[in-house]
Amino acid sequence: MGRLKLNTGIKSIEEEPEERDAAVESNRADLLAYSINSEVSAVLAVMRRNVRWGGRYISGDDQLEDSLIQSLKTLRKQIFSWQNPWHTINPALYLQPFLDVIRSDETGAPITGVALLSVYKILTLDVIDENTVNVEDAMQLVVDAVTSCRFEVTDPSSEEMVLMKILQVLLACMKSKASVMLSNQHVCTIVNTCFRIVHQAGSKSELLQRISRHTMHELVKCIFSHLPDVESAEQTLVNGVTSHKHEIGGLDNDYAFGSKQMENGNGNSELDGQASTVSFGSNASTALVAREENAIGTGGGKDGLPFDLHLMTEPYGVPCMVEIFHFLCSLLNVVEHIGMGPRSNTIAFDEDVPLFALGLINSAIELGGPSIRCHPRLLSLIQDELFRNLMQFGLSVSPLILSMVCSIVLNLYHHLRTELKLQLEAFFSCVILRLAQSRYGASYQQQEVAMEALVDFCRQKTFMVEMYANLDCDITCSNVFEELANLLSKSAFPVNCPLSAMHILALDGLIAVIQGMAERIGNGSVSSEQGPVNLEEYTPFWMVKCDNYSDPNHWVPFVRRRKYIKRRLMIGADHFNRDPKKGLEFLQGTHLLPDKLDPQSVACFFRYTAGLDKNLVGDFLGNHDEFCVQVLHEFAWTFDFQDMNLDTALRLFLETFRLPGESQKIQRVLEAFSERYYEQSPQILANKDAALLLSYSLIMLNTDQHNVQVKKKMTEEDFIRNNRHINGGNDLPREFLTELYHSICKNEIRTTPEQGFGYPEMTPSRWIDLMHKSKKTAPFILSDSRAYLDHDMFAIMSGPTIAAISVVFDNAEHEDVYQTCIDGFLAVAKISACHHLEDVLDDLVVSLCKFTTLLNQSSVEEPVLAFGDDAKARMATVTVFTIANRYGDYIRTGWRNILDCILRLHKLGLLPARVASDAADESELAADPVHGKPITNSLSSVHMQSMGTPRRSSGLMGRFSQLLSLDTEEPRSQPTEQQLAAHQRTLQTIQKCHVDSIFTESKFLQAESLLQLARALIWAAGRPQKGNSSPEDEDTAVFCLELLIAITLSNRDRIVLLWQGVYEHIANIVQSTVMPCALVEKAVFGLLRICQRLLPYKENLADELLRSLQLVLKLDARVADAYCEQITQEVTRLVKANATHIRSLMGWRTITSLLSITARHPEASEAGFDALLFIMTDEAHLLPANYVLCVDAARQFSESRVGQAERSVRALELMAGSVNCLARWSHDAKETMGEEESAKLSQDIGEMWLRLVQGLRKVCLDQREEVRNHALLSLQKCLTGVDEINLPHGLWLQCFDLVIFTMLDDLLEIAQGHQKDYRNMEGTLIIAVKLLSKVFLQLLNELAQLTTFCKLWLGVLSRMEKYLKVKVKGKKNENLQETVPELLKNTLLAMKSRGVLVQRSALGGDSLWELTWLHVNNIAPSLQAEVFPDQDREQSHHKLGETGGSLVSDETDSVSSKESVHAEVAGTGG
Repeated sequence: MGRLKLNTGIKSIEEEPEERDAAVESNRADLLAYSINSEVSAVLAVMRRNVRWGGRYISGDDQLEDSLIQSLKTLRKQIFSWQNPWHTINPALYLQPFLDVIRSDETGAPITGVALLSVYKILTLDVIDENTVNVEDAMQLVVDAVTSCRFEVTDPSSEEMVLMKILQVLLACMKSKASVMLSNQHVCTIVNTCFRIVHQAGSKSELLQRISRHTMHELVKCIFSHLPDVESAEQTLVNGVTSHKHEIGGLDNDYAFGSKQMENGNGNSELDGQASTVSFGSNASTALVAREENAIGTGGGKDGLPFDLHLMTEPYGVPCMVEIFHFLCSLLNVVEHIGMGPRSNTIAFDEDVPLFALGLINSAIELGGPSIRCHPRLLSLIQDELFRNLMQFGLSVSPLILSMVCSIVLNLYHHLRTELKLQLEAFFSCVILRLAQSRYGASYQQQEVAMEALVDFCRQKTFMVEMYANLDCDITCSNVFEELANLLSKSAFPVNCPLSAMHILALDGLIAVIQGMAERIGNGSVSSEQGPVNLEEYTPFWMVKCDNYSDPNHWVPFVRRRKYIKRRLMIGADHFNRDPKKGLEFLQGTHLLPDKLDPQSVACFFRYTAGLDKNLVGDFLGNHDEFCVQVLHEFAWTFDFQDMNLDTALRLFLETFRLPGESQKIQRVLEAFSERYYEQSPQILANKDAALLLSYSLIMLNTDQHNVQVKKKMTEEDFIRNNRHINGGNDLPREFLTELYHSICKNEIRTTPEQGFGYPEMTPSRWIDLMHKSKKTAPFILSDSRAYLDHDMFAIMSGPTIAAISVVFDNAEHEDVYQTCIDGFLAVAKISACHHLEDVLDDLVVSLCKFTTLLNQSSVEEPVLAFGDDAKARMATVTVFTIANRYGDYIRTGWRNILDCILRLHKLGLLPARVASDAADESELAADPVHGKPITNSLSSVHMQSMGTPRRSSGLMGRFSQLLSLDTEEPRSQPTEQQLAAHQRTLQTIQKCHVDSIFTESKFLQAESLLQLARALIWAAGRPQKGNSSPEDEDTAVFCLELLIAITLSNRDRIVLLWQGVYEHIANIVQSTVMPCALVEKAVFGLLRICQRLLPYKENLADELLRSLQLVLKLDARVADAYCEQITQEVTRLVKANATHIRSLMGWRTITSLLSITARHPEASEAGFDALLFIMTDEAHLLPANYVLCVDAARQFSESRVGQAERSVRALELMAGSVNCLARWSHDAKETMGEEESAKLSQDIGEMWLRLVQGLRKVCLDQREEVRNHALLSLQKCLTGVDEINLPHGLWLQCFDLVIFTMLDDLLEIAQGHQKDYRNMEGTLIIAVKLLSKVFLQLLNELAQLTTFCKLWLGVLSRMEKYLKVKVKGKKNENLQETVPELLKNTLLAMKSRGVLVQRSALGGDSLWELTWLHVNNIAPSLQAEVFPDQDREQSHHKLGETGGSLVSDETDSVSSKESVHAEVAGTGG
């Protein structure tokens, strides 16, 4: 018949599948027939050699021929006649003859051995599989025959050979395809038989011992590898057994067999005797140690009944695995009973049996894996019996056993940790933490194995997280994560000893934990800065559970809250230990106890808080106060004594506090205990009084047995007698009391329990309590690969971790250890940055900087070479800068240490020249070449030579060239190859550091970090000193300032953040410098550069930036003089680039002040005037805000005698030309503004104009004729060309008084003063008087309407009179003599024509008329007749006679009238 065949994809002509299969089957049948035939021949051949069999065969007496030989011969006859396929032939037909030989006790070892070999060969031929006919019976036949194998022992070697063959066949049975047909019972029998051989091998050869143990391992692997497949098969099995329900009785899907609990909770497995035990024949004469009767397959685990017989005959599955596992655990228990039986000395128990059993158990767990949790009976064996033994063997002095125990626990953690929460806690607390520290008496080997195991656990990515979430964050559990992390960091510390393998091992564990955290960062969901936990009010929290332990959104906040509570409780415990009352008050204040104390919350505090002083707790609980009694009862009710022995319960109860010494207190405590115990475990006790009396009795027995002062000890009979009739008037069972008596004698009840947080030993009573607790504890939280709790965990372990890695790094001598430490440092940095733990990152940077050796001001002759030879220093340096570049956002105070390293590299000339430059500068320089002289050594020159400092060659190659003696004349020895190599290494290290990136990339730094970097630079620069500082200090200060300016320019968008610090630093430099130097140069030009670069971008800061330039005005005179030209060029560049961005009065005042100063500086004035020219010739830049300031600056340039007079003239032209701006503004105001705004601007424009003409007035007094005369013409232009500006009359009065009259008077004074410096004053006076006449005539109509016109006119007349009479250099000037009367005449004619000067009344006393002629006649008496030829001269003369001598008083009036004019102007202005 055809079988399914995989299509190979090649189409070809093939035989019919059925034909081909038939051919294959035929060949196979022939092969099998020949093989079996040869096996029969082999057995017969060996039998013939034996006298017993050979003799009968030779005699030919067929009747006497043995049945064994007959059956073999019969098989031989039939074998070639079978025509059917082999799987249709019952295997019993060809196996039975061999099995008969094996069973026969008449055959000797050689014959049995050959028969076993034949069966082995047939099993390995793959003839028999699950589809073969009657395969189940055949397999069982084989197992029964082999396990009942009997033979005569002739010599030891042949016996061992047979035993090996038995092992071989049994293993072949389990490995064959048909093994699935074996029943549970048969599998148990196979394992039992193998174990017997293992046991027998103890007295045999090494080879048999090894083979038997190996076979046992293979069997266990074979059986337990089947467990994952059983899960699906189980359902089928159970469904298939429904018809047998009446036989099985109460079987459910998961073999929940009825279990009978032993009295008082412990007791050993009972045997049911249903299953037959299998043993070797009498010849074997050996048996299983200590538990032979309880052979595998007869009983169902520690606390259960044996499996139902029907299940034991089912195809093998969980039942046999439970039996085998239970048997393996019982092998560990054997150790407890050493010497208790006559045959207990047959195996060396020191290491051998436990190691063997543990190895088998480990294999079973490895292969059973997570499937175990699906089978409660297997799981409960692991949770209780196995783990209890592991705890015991974990403290073994044998490193081999400890190592195996740790391997098993690691496997259990991997597969079953969700079911083993408290067991794992106990293992770490009672085994690993005790053994890994020498103070608990562990040997070095034990410490090393424990540490190796711990490191293995740490390499499991989620181990530490799960320990933290499940144990550290559980109020009732110990802080395993914290203890383990502390242990690792302490163990990595070499204290007064060289670095050892143990230190490196602990370091590996630490770094594994840290790197696990670092890896989780990339997986997202880094705790989005969970806020701190706060308790607003008390809510009962002791027994609260999370809603969903599998959803991080639920369990993460839940465990964080629990951890917070746990921490506060620890603080509360500390307070309580110092003063119980204050401790409870503190807990109430932190909402961990209710405002009004209730007994239950206090009881829970006593019961579950670690670290309480147990003496104080005992005193509180024993107190007679009503509240304390209530607390005591609530305290007792927190215990679970269900199904627990009385002595165990009492031990647990008294472990939690110290039993007070007073009898009344003891009574109260024991009453509470007895009530609770009786309620939960009445068992054979009649009432709670019986429990109380018995408890008292146990306490007394305990004191009697374990107090050294009691000489006569109580006997068992005494104890039983003392406890008569206490059980409700009846006696308690004798065996019950006996058990209690021996328990107390053997194991003292400690009434003074250990204090504090030590690592307790696991006692039987504690284990029972742990098993009780494990049923109620919160589910185990499985963590995924996300960083939910890493922030909290890292905060706990970061300090010790950094310290430990640093110490190892310090003490290490091998590069692989260095690299491990560096990996750790980088992981710490990554986590710190990710979780925003700035303090941790700063600590790390501080630690690392110490290792760079750059901070040591060492006396090494050639520090560069020393650095090149020091691998540790180079690695540390690269790491520091890697951290600075990667995680700079989160560095704070650490910048100071990093800068110290950078400064040291700078001093050694090792920094690349580009460190303080930035790309923006380069592009700007290319676009905007500097006008005039280059600014030497200022920030504009990008690749500053001073980066290497003037005293050193710049950059690393400079150092190198020094080394090569290229820049020195004196001959030196050539550098060695080692020195060259060291230099090369130094060069490569500095390149890897990317120091420049810290500053060029500073624009990406977070604000706080950037601010700290700037502060660090200011700090590193040091405070500038008045007087001489050392060249080295100045060099450092210059370098730091360059860097500070570079980062300021890079961060123009965040200048507000940096500005205050930068400004204050530069101000300190400027104000403390009295001589020109590189530092003040950098400060001043840096400041100008910052303003240039930032003004376009920061309008809101423009005033601040420009105000800062006032620092330049505060420079010491010598410093200012040295740099004036360059400063002016920079200011010019600033103005040209940013004039549109300077809008405020304050800003312009600063700029114009700087420009004004340059007016008198020979080198700087040209550039300064250039900037002023730029501002005043561009209408867009001359503004109401800067008008007065610019006019003032222009005046200073016009007055300045530096440079040619031509520039002063240009300055005057600028001033005169600015009137056009005033006119334009006035016109625009009328066009665009409202009436009120326009009036305000007009007033402002008037004041600006007045300032302009006042400025020109001052220049009119210049010594230089050309400048003076030009100033007068400019003034005339400004006074006459203002038609478009609507100036108020009052302003003109001010103008005459303050400007025109004052100027005329001053010029007159100069002319009369015979000053040699003033040339050709006559010409100036003529221009001045003409200006007076022209302005007066132009404004005559407006002025004539003023009430004070008379005084003004008299002022004009009096000036003309003075000018007419003036003597320049002692003689009158002809030109003036001609000009003044002419001007006066023109004026009078104009006044006449406009009707201003007319004789109004003969009687009215017209003062204007009379005063006019009074003055005019003093100047030119003929003028009146010329102007008014018709007037009566006599009348005039008469009038003049009466009013004679009034000129002086008029003059004084006109002068005093200034005040009233001012008042008018103020009035009109207001």
